[in-house]
Amino acid sequence: MSSRPTISDVASAAGVSISTVSLVMNGKGPVADATRQRVKASADRLGYAPSRSARGLAARRTGNVGFVLREDHFRHSEPFYTRVFLGAEFEARRRGLYVLLSTVPDPYDPARHAPRFLLEHSVDGVVVAGGVDPALLEQLRARSIPFVLADFAWQNTPAVSADNRAGARAVAEHFVAGGHRRVGYLGADPSHPSPGERRDAFLEAMAEAGHPVPEALVVTADGPSDRPTGASEAGRLLDAEPRPTAVFCANDALALGLMDAVADRGLAIPDDLAVAGFDDVDGAALAKPPLTTVRIHKEALGEAALGLLAEGLSDTGGAIPPRTLVPTELVVRASA
Repeated sequence: MSSRPTISDVASAAGVSISTVSLVMNGKGPVADATRQRVKASADRLGYAPSRSARGLAARRTGNVGFVLREDHFRHSEPFYTRVFLGAEFEARRRGLYVLLSTVPDPYDPARHAPRFLLEHSVDGVVVAGGVDPALLEQLRARSIPFVLADFAWQNTPAVSADNRAGARAVAEHFVAGGHRRVGYLGADPSHPSPGERRDAFLEAMAEAGHPVPEALVVTADGPSDRPTGASEAGRLLDAEPRPTAVFCANDALALGLMDAVADRGLAIPDDLAVAGFDDVDGAALAKPPLTTVRIHKEALGEAALGLLAEGLSDTGGAIPPRTLVPTELVVRASA
């Protein structure tokens, strides 16, 4: 152990993940009281002080970190990624750091689209949220700029993501408990790893329960994971014979689009079709009927990613762990 304890030391001493320590130290997130007390006791015993540990950055010591987001992700999924960014901003402020936000297009041309803070060498590290063109990540790596991914995965880069598998399995268990035996899946954006994880875990859980999902009821669209895609792809499930009694969608936008298509056909939710999503965006609770979904603590994603980056950059920080999971929870509403 180094002379000054790190967040990794606290996680090891308490027997929990780094993301759990981050949630406890920030006073946020779904952490059991016993776990919270154990983490705080370990932090006190080790003398861990997160607000001080990252003030002196080891490399250029600019005190700045970058936050990069693909333009269309920000535009189409603004509530989700805005909250991820806010979490990073809150964590940076707590540590005395500044966050410089930049959006990039897709496809990305390093010669034309490089964020200004890269050209000016004005950041010590970068958080990249959501999927981006690998050309940007290769540019960061070529410039030896440390970076952490939030809600994405690429090669061996440290990443923070929601516990997609646990969330998807919770949906499957909920469907089975509700008596659903013929169910479907609707996803999109096949290049993004999160929908794939959710699909695989959902299919595995249904098979383990003795109700495997027919291949014809597993739909993955090539387009973006947005509401229009959900509506346009809905027919592939609604026209199936026999029709599924429940559908799990890879995110809430797809689920809301599916619900639009169900309503257009004069069908009722959940009587004719139960629907569940993933993310718990603001519109989920306002849907008619309110959408059952898996809640991602979006601010916690940003907090954990920024915290891991800062710890890795600090004088006493060690290697950033390859993957950190932020807990999810099933929120049952009227749609399923």
